[in-house]
Amino acid sequence: MTPTIPDMIRVFGRIGLLSFGGPAAQIALMHKELVEDRPWLTEQQYLRALSFCMLLPGPEAMQLATYAGWRQRGIIGGLIGGGLFVIPGAIVIAALALLYGLYGNLPAVQALFIGVQATVVIIVIEALIKVSRRALQGVVHVAVACLAFIALFVFAVPFPVVIGIAAIVGALTFAKDTDDTPAAGSLQLNRSALILCVGGLLWALPILAVWAWPAPFLTDISLFFSKLAVVTFGGAYAVLAYMTQEVVTDFGWLTTAQMMDALGLAETTPGPLILVTQFVAMLAGLAQGGVGLALLAGGLTLWVTFVPCFIWIFAGAPLIDWLDGQPRLRGALAAITAAVVGVIANLSLWFATHVMFGTVATYRTGPVQIISPDLTSLQLMPVLLAFLAAALLLWRKWSLLWVLAVCALSSLGLHLAMT
Repeated sequence: MTPTIPDMIRVFGRIGLLSFGGPAAQIALMHKELVEDRPWLTEQQYLRALSFCMLLPGPEAMQLATYAGWRQRGIIGGLIGGGLFVIPGAIVIAALALLYGLYGNLPAVQALFIGVQATVVIIVIEALIKVSRRALQGVVHVAVACLAFIALFVFAVPFPVVIGIAAIVGALTFAKDTDDTPAAGSLQLNRSALILCVGGLLWALPILAVWAWPAPFLTDISLFFSKLAVVTFGGAYAVLAYMTQEVVTDFGWLTTAQMMDALGLAETTPGPLILVTQFVAMLAGLAQGGVGLALLAGGLTLWVTFVPCFIWIFAGAPLIDWLDGQPRLRGALAAITAAVVGVIANLSLWFATHVMFGTVATYRTGPVQIISPDLTSLQLMPVLLAFLAAALLLWRKWSLLWVLAVCALSSLGLHLAMT
C-alpha cells in the first residue's frame, strides 16, 4: 500500500532529525526505517539503490532518501524524502554560522575551537581508516590510492583531474575482462533527458540571476559550489582539501582554521556533512556584507549543492536495473573510491600540519609543491588535545559529539588556567 503524504513527512522528518554520525549511520537508520520497520523498500531495492547512489556525485545518504521517497510517490515523494533529510541540518548550520561569525573572535571561543580543530584531525584519520578498509581490495586499488595522494600532496594536481583519471583507469582496467552485457531493465532516455533539461534550467536560474544583478561575490559562490557539486565523489571528506585550497588560497574567503571549525560544527549537526559548504558560504557572506548577504550566500549554496542531487535521482532512478548490469561503471566507481583514500590521506596531513604548527609555508621547485611546516613552531596544546581525541574516539569508541565536547571544554580549561 502506498504511504500517504503525512506518513512520508512523519517518517522522513524523523530520519532527518536523527541523521547524525555520517553516511554509515544514516544509511543504517534508513535501512531500519524503510526496510525493517515498514515495507517501503525490499532488501534488493535498497541495495541496488545504494549502489546507484554511490556512483553519483553528492551525498549518497541524501540521495538514497530521495530515491526512497521517489519510489513511493514519484517526484513529490522524492522532494519530501531528500528535502527533509537536509532541512533540519541546514537550519542548525545557519544558526551556528551566524553565531560563529559574530562571536568567533572572542578569546574564549577561539580556545574552544582549538579543541574542535584537534578533534577534526582525528575525525579525518578515522574516516581514512574506514574508507581504506572498504576501498583497498587489491594491489591496483592500493596503487591508485598512493598515486592519488602523490598527485595531490606533491604536485598539487586539481581534485577533479585526479577523480577523472581514476574513473578512466577503473573503467579500462578493473573491468577489462568483464563483458558489458546490460542487465534487464528498459532505458527511458527521453524521460531522463527531459528531467535533465528541466532540472538543469532550474539549477541555473539563480546563478543567472546573481550574474545579471550583478553580484560578483554571489556569482563566485554559485559557480564555485556548483562545480563542487558535480565532483563530490566519495563524500565531503574527499573534496575538503580541494575546497580548502580554493576557499582559503584562491578566493581568500576563510582561513584554514575557520575551515576546520566549519567541519567540526558540521559534524555535530544532523544531515549530510556536505552542509559544511553552507557554513563556508555564510561565513564568507558575513565577512563580505553582513547577515543579509550571509543568508543569501547560504541559501544559494544549498540550492546549487542539492538541486543536482534531486536531478540525478529523478533522471537516473528508473535506470537502476539497467545500470546495475554495467560492470565498467562499477569498475570506475571502485577506482574513484580507491582514489578517495589518497585524497583523504592528503587532507589528514594538510589539517594535522596546520593545527599542530603555527607557521606553515609551501616549498616549490618545478612542478613540486609541498607544504613545509616550521618545526620550531610546534604547538603543544593541539598536540595534547589530538592525543586525547584519538584515545576517546579511536580507542574508547566514544560518541563523536561527546569527544568534540570534551576536547573543546578541555581546551577552554587550559586556556583559562594559563591566563
